[in-house]
Amino acid sequence: MQLDVQTIIKLSAFVGGGIAMGLGAIGAAIGEGYTAAQANLAVSRNPKISDDIFKNMLVGQAVAESASIFALVISILLLFMNIPSTSPLKAAALFGAGLSMGFGAIGSGIGSGLPGGQSCLGISRQPAVATRLTTNMLIGSAVCQTPAIFSMVVSLMLIFMDFSREPVSPTWAALIGAGFSTGLAAIGSGYGGGMAAGASCAGIARNPESVANVTTTMLVGQAVAQTPSIFGLLVSFILLFKAFPESQALAAAMALLSAGICTGFGGIGPGIGNGMAAEGAVKWVARNTAYAGDLMRTMLVGQAVSQSTAIYAMVVSLVLIFVV
Repeated sequence: MQLDVQTIIKLSAFVGGGIAMGLGAIGAAIGEGYTAAQANLAVSRNPKISDDIFKNMLVGQAVAESASIFALVISILLLFMNIPSTSPLKAAALFGAGLSMGFGAIGSGIGSGLPGGQSCLGISRQPAVATRLTTNMLIGSAVCQTPAIFSMVVSLMLIFMDFSREPVSPTWAALIGAGFSTGLAAIGSGYGGGMAAGASCAGIARNPESVANVTTTMLVGQAVAQTPSIFGLLVSFILLFKAFPESQALAAAMALLSAGICTGFGGIGPGIGNGMAAEGAVKWVARNTAYAGDLMRTMLVGQAVSQSTAIYAMVVSLVLIFVV
């Protein structure tokens, strides 16, 4: 059976839409389940305030749901949008859009569930600071959504940008690589940010007077944990906007595809590692605020070392794009 270009584009849109929502459902469901599990534990510890815990659980779950909503939006666009393009590159772009949003929603969904669950536990221990805990949870969860937003931005660019003037080969590989780069790199940053936010909620419940120091440390730690996803976004932008000379050589296409995969996978570990460092710092700042400066310095040095592997991955990706 022979397929015309318009049919191939439609098939790619359908596959991309399925990938976006299928993968996008994973993280949010796990994050929401974690929040509910901790809420049940919190109610068992302090049944008298079960209503407050229940309300906080629903708010936390709603934020964790955001990543899957982003995936749903991209999926609906891919499934139902009229795409008049006749360029084969549009098929690669739509497939890449599904990859970017699908992978990009996983880490943010799980990460947002961590502060939701810890805030429920915190309220059961310290009902008097429920407002502080909810506010801290919302701030931490919102930062966790940033990598998913990066992924959605790249997906929208792949859907709506016109690539028809570019050579089919090797540009098709660059477009799919762009989806891999931001989508995969977002996994580690989303989850790592959630680790810091969860520790922050637990710390405030342990020592309510430490809220200023704990929140500051959390935000700094989360900012560093977001860096691998920014590297992924940077490589995606290069792959999207750089003009590549036409080449029928398979090596040229594979270099661009590999560049996206390299930075994407290379960002997962550093994002989680940075989150671990931030989680440890936030936890102990709450217990010993007098040494908040020393703990933050140790956190930042540790994160810088953990970050180095993401930099190595980005350097290899740039070599693949500009040198090979």
